[in-house]
Amino acid sequence: MRKILKLLENLGYFITDEFKKLRNRKFIIELLENLKYGLDVELGVITDTKLIKFFRKIRKDIDEEIRLIKDKDPAAKNALEIILTYSGLHAIFSYRISHWLYKKKLFTLARIISQISRFCTGIEIHPGAKIGKGLFIDHGSGVVIGETAVIGDDCLIYQGATLGGTGKDTSSRRHPTLGNNVMIGAGSKVLGNINIGDNAKIGAGAIVTEDVPPGYTAKGVKAVNSVPYDKKELDQGGDPVSIEDIKTQIDTLTREVEKLEDNCLKHRKTVRPVLTFENVEEI
Repeated sequence: MRKILKLLENLGYFITDEFKKLRNRKFIIELLENLKYGLDVELGVITDTKLIKFFRKIRKDIDEEIRLIKDKDPAAKNALEIILTYSGLHAIFSYRISHWLYKKKLFTLARIISQISRFCTGIEIHPGAKIGKGLFIDHGSGVVIGETAVIGDDCLIYQGATLGGTGKDTSSRRHPTLGNNVMIGAGSKVLGNINIGDNAKIGAGAIVTEDVPPGYTAKGVKAVNSVPYDKKELDQGGDPVSIEDIKTQIDTLTREVEKLEDNCLKHRKTVRPVLTFENVEEI
């Protein structure tokens, strides 16, 4: 009984002298069960329920993420500042809860929590996404992470980044997979079922629709300005007009310009001289 009372005190419960004088073991067992703890009577120890284990795991993950934020962000002064002011940490905490509900097939409740988090933080993380440990979303406003996205450990994502789909994928994997220690620059768009290798970096504003090998840096914009024609569907991850079509159109326009130039030369040769007052006086 002394071990049980000591454990309760360690868990943060205030034990009165009257309670310590009780010798009714059954009463204490019922009290512990009401406090959502399970009691192993044979071993004389208290075992946590699944819910409490879940919240303790979240706390452990949050502590680890706070430590990583201190290492990655020079502006982070202390743990209290990070907990109160870092929207990326708030979004990750909400995601951990919504993802747990998502795995329990409570999809609507999970989406409600994720949307509340989106409203409060400006960061939208689908509950179905799989995120490893140590994710740091710096600044965070405008970040979008899709349902089937997978993010490894110790990744860094800056504001405005998107881990999305191309709009055409119908398979179970529609979003990118990030390895460990990957950096996604501000405003970059990583689209489709592609793989970003470990230690890779995506430059700010880049549009990535192909795999990036481990350790490489992807930068630049792949998009080409074009107008859809022949009722072709506009795809976020590709161009509605192919390069071959553009070359064909350029060649056609070049030939037409050459024909116009030839006609102009012929017309100049056939035009008669124009009489002026000066020409008349000379005549």
